[in-house]
Amino acid sequence: MTVPDADAGAPIRLVIFDFDGTLSDSGGWFLGIVDHLAEKYRFRAVDPDEVEGMRDKTTREVIRHLGIPPWKLPFIARYVRSLLALHTHEIALFEGIAELLAALKAAGIRVAVVTSNSELNARRILGPDNAALVDVWECASSLYGKAPKYRRALKRAGVAASEAISIGDETRDIEAARRAGMRAGAVLWGYASESALRAQSPDLVFAAPNDIARMLIAGDR
Repeated sequence: MTVPDADAGAPIRLVIFDFDGTLSDSGGWFLGIVDHLAEKYRFRAVDPDEVEGMRDKTTREVIRHLGIPPWKLPFIARYVRSLLALHTHEIALFEGIAELLAALKAAGIRVAVVTSNSELNARRILGPDNAALVDVWECASSLYGKAPKYRRALKRAGVAASEAISIGDETRDIEAARRAGMRAGAVLWGYASESALRAQSPDLVFAAPNDIARMLIAGDR
């Protein structure tokens, strides 16, 4: 599927954000429960020395590396959401996210959140003021099920795929955007390394949250 070039495409009317690792700084919490998940669901434990190297892998490569059968993924995701519901108070937004959401809203750009997390967890972490800036929620997606959620978000927002961009911190976010016919943006402050993200050829790469406003609102690319 051909996606418009980021510089030559239609103006952005909708930004679809991933949540964990993109808006919320939940990476440390997730790493803290990996050993528990490995024991409960019988997959390969992660040695602390290999964490950084795993960031260079695609999402699919990480799943294969850990030896997690695909049929277990929905059960693991559901369990993680239930655990996180008890710890949302421990997770903060990345610095600059609140200002970014407000800037997009002020510029007339609609905002959606598409995440494998639950809407309740995301709302709690965002807080009521930031959550009110989100126009469309599509939550509890499967690990590789974001593309249909993107299409639903586009339909609900009344925005064409050519007028939207997804922004996430994992390679699977870029893959899903391509399948939905959208432009893809990658953030460098989340899970995947810069090299892993750039290998997927995202349309835009953001080093900090204020880069998103600068590039999408001011058009400074």
